[in-house]
Amino acid sequence: MTERLLEPIGFPSASDEWIAFAQERPRRRLTRIDDLVATLCDGSDRSALESLTIWNDLQIDLTAVRNEAELLSEVHPDRDVREAMEAVLTQAQAKASSMMADSRLADLFASTGESGLDPAALRVHTHLLRDFRRGGAYLDQEARHRVAELAARDSELSVRFSRNIREGGRRIRVDPAALVGLPDDFVKAHPVGDDGRVALSTDATDFMPVQRYANDRELRIRLAKERADLAWPDNDAILEELLEVRRQRAEILGYGTWADYEADGRMAGSADRVSSFLDEIDAASGPAAEREYRVLLDRLREEELDADAVTIADQPYLLRALHAERFDVDAQKVRSYFDYEKVLRGVLEITAMLCDVDFVASDVPAWHEDVRSFDVKRGGSRLGRIHLDMHPRGGKFNHAACFRIAPGIRGRIVAEAALVCNFPTGLMEHRQVQTFFHEFGHLMHEILAGQHDWVEFAGIATEWDFSEAPSQMLEEWVWDADVLRTFATDASGEPIPHDLVERMNRADRFGRALLVRTQLGHARVSLHLHVDDRRDLAAATAHWYEVSTPVARLNGSHSYAAFGHLTSYGACYYTYQWSLVIARDLLSGFVDGLLDREAAARYRREILEPGGSRDAADLVAAFLGRGFSVDAYRAWLDG
Repeated sequence: MTERLLEPIGFPSASDEWIAFAQERPRRRLTRIDDLVATLCDGSDRSALESLTIWNDLQIDLTAVRNEAELLSEVHPDRDVREAMEAVLTQAQAKASSMMADSRLADLFASTGESGLDPAALRVHTHLLRDFRRGGAYLDQEARHRVAELAARDSELSVRFSRNIREGGRRIRVDPAALVGLPDDFVKAHPVGDDGRVALSTDATDFMPVQRYANDRELRIRLAKERADLAWPDNDAILEELLEVRRQRAEILGYGTWADYEADGRMAGSADRVSSFLDEIDAASGPAAEREYRVLLDRLREEELDADAVTIADQPYLLRALHAERFDVDAQKVRSYFDYEKVLRGVLEITAMLCDVDFVASDVPAWHEDVRSFDVKRGGSRLGRIHLDMHPRGGKFNHAACFRIAPGIRGRIVAEAALVCNFPTGLMEHRQVQTFFHEFGHLMHEILAGQHDWVEFAGIATEWDFSEAPSQMLEEWVWDADVLRTFATDASGEPIPHDLVERMNRADRFGRALLVRTQLGHARVSLHLHVDDRRDLAAATAHWYEVSTPVARLNGSHSYAAFGHLTSYGACYYTYQWSLVIARDLLSGFVDGLLDREAAARYRREILEPGGSRDAADLVAAFLGRGFSVDAYRAWLDG
């Protein structure tokens, strides 16, 4: 049996203990997994429930190994530890794939039947048989072996792809005059070097301000190209092989494409449904996007008389300028209300109210001194622990994400997760605040759904194309004046004005369709790289962006090489828009406002706490009293 971990993970307190932690801890667990597999296959006469319980124990260990390895390979400051955890992650992924291709295990669980299983155990059993089918357990021996090889190679390539993105940061040096338009605090934080120039990086803390504020178009384009190419050309060959590995694996398993494989078991169900859904998004957003684009192009030509197209390096800058000119929203004024420490307090206070929890700071060791940890409690009982790793540094994951650490198992393991972001330590953009709330939505989903007996139900364990809905829904709180005034104050302590928030909302409606078209482009690239002939990655990527959005990509850039979602989300980046349709509908359940405690309690009970114990469509129906509809999404898109 897996040890009973009633306390959160104890991370090493000394730097020289980390290598042992990264090697010995997973080694013990992986050995125990092998022992439990041997126990299952020892020929003993067990009930279906007894066999499932042993399977649950080994999956708890496997989940913990994979989670810890994935996090620490992306965030630990010691490269040796990161590489050790990459090796562990590859090994754990290979073991998982091997087990799901194991005909002995598949036959064992098929033969136990369903006698004596309660509804929860029956759901686990049904899903397990499905996963054995998807893992190739019912194929002949040669095919099973090949599927396991391909799965292991997928993991190896994915780790390398992600590493190149994480460690591929670039720097450019520019004349100080190129910083005209950027906020004063940004300029002060980037002093002129001995060579008379200023260093800028592709990190989000430099990239985002440059894209929004720099008057110098050449600077915006130059830095955008560097960021798009930060993992190129290294990731070219890796991605080519990864796509081929997935194609072969899908073919052996009897799927038309890798996209069909990934959609199986999700709400969409098939690659054809994903494609038709994206066509629906195309039709719904097209006319508005064309109108917005013409406005952006006209505005660009006020500064660049011969401009023939708006590029991705122009769009943030032009939207910021038009929001100021048309809606009187000064982005730098807005920033003055969002100091990071105040935003952190606001996120904690608002989610504490919505989730009926308390966040208690916990002075415990973590992987870096910047990490801040909190115990999540309700009525004095600890539900879980969260870790916030929120600012950029070298060798660290360079986007924003929630990482699972320990799966919450009732009475056995305390749910634990980490938020990994790259926010500034000072003033934040409102969009960064929105991202903070988004990722915190994932974090609370993980913790609140950590009171199940079965690891399959623990945390964010719903169908993947539903998983973004709770986090996208929480973004709405940053657009509500009453919510913002609880934490958004300027240096003098004055809260953000109500009328400014109203103008921000009006401004946000302009450009929304174009942003949806950008997401459509990402989704189509994700899908079609896994479906179509991929002889030229750059040409295929350029085509799907070109037919999805009028905003031009940068000539000669290779953004697919830094598209990190191609490993984690694979062919299914469509998830973001699919989930958004549901998220917009879920908001209709808060009829008395976003601070409605009764609605929040129902939302926790029906959406977050069940984890994967019910189908996503059933969760939504339980909360709304009906199936979800696209009406709210269309209304949001129409502004």
